[in-house]
Amino acid sequence: MSFAAPGSLSKREQSSTSRRKSLQRAHETVRSADGTEIAFERSGSGPALVMVDPAGGYSGFDNIRGLGALLAADFTVLTYDRRGRGASGDTAPYAVAREVDDLAAVIAEAGGSASVYGFSSGALLALHAAAAGVPIDRLVLFEPPVRGEGEPPDTAFAAEIAGLVAAGRDAAAVEHFLTGIGVPPEYVSAPPALAAVAHTLMYDCEISNATDVALLRSVRTPTLVLDSQGSSDDLTGGTAAIAAALPAGTRRSLAGEWHGVPDEDLAPVVVEYLAAGA
Repeated sequence: MSFAAPGSLSKREQSSTSRRKSLQRAHETVRSADGTEIAFERSGSGPALVMVDPAGGYSGFDNIRGLGALLAADFTVLTYDRRGRGASGDTAPYAVAREVDDLAAVIAEAGGSASVYGFSSGALLALHAAAAGVPIDRLVLFEPPVRGEGEPPDTAFAAEIAGLVAAGRDAAAVEHFLTGIGVPPEYVSAPPALAAVAHTLMYDCEISNATDVALLRSVRTPTLVLDSQGSSDDLTGGTAAIAAALPAGTRRSLAGEWHGVPDEDLAPVVVEYLAAGA
């Protein structure tokens, strides 16, 4: 599994602060199938595009909203707090299917169908939604961390994260998660905004363990899979394998840093791909 590095997030946020402040956003909520209230923001105009955060990402610890601000020039962009994060509710017990329902509810609010951009483990959730038949027009996925064919789920890692959270050691859970998934040491930290949603890291572990090559082969939605040329070999190699496994998959590799490409470079690539399917 991968994660948006805290160090690189701050750079992206700083570069997009003025853009985001200039946009008028409507804060709304929708109820998922199990009654959980999901909070989202809507901005821009045009075809609907839903943005899905990675592990730990939400309105209080942002890594996709700067990109969404750029995309709002061409699309109606909806960005939501995944369950258990920010202004959204949560309902026990957790299940991947419930997160799929959350995304489906946001898409229904968007008008019944939408394209979806997913970052890292948010891309995994988008794949599960597409496989479940949620009405998704096109997918754009940035470095989805799908385990290799034949590689078993890492249930021990998920249990370790759960144990730390149960013991009230949220910061330790975050740091263990980041280290365990291969985040470079200079990016490993547990700021309060991330520690506040440490319990949801277990949700992303479950999504990761539930995602395999067989799922990819069932996704017929046209999909662009992106990676950064500055990422590690496991991420770039994995992206190539994922695109090859998807029946309608295409891959592009862009200049960038570890697990990230500047929003200004990423946005036109997303626009071009989604516009081709309009």
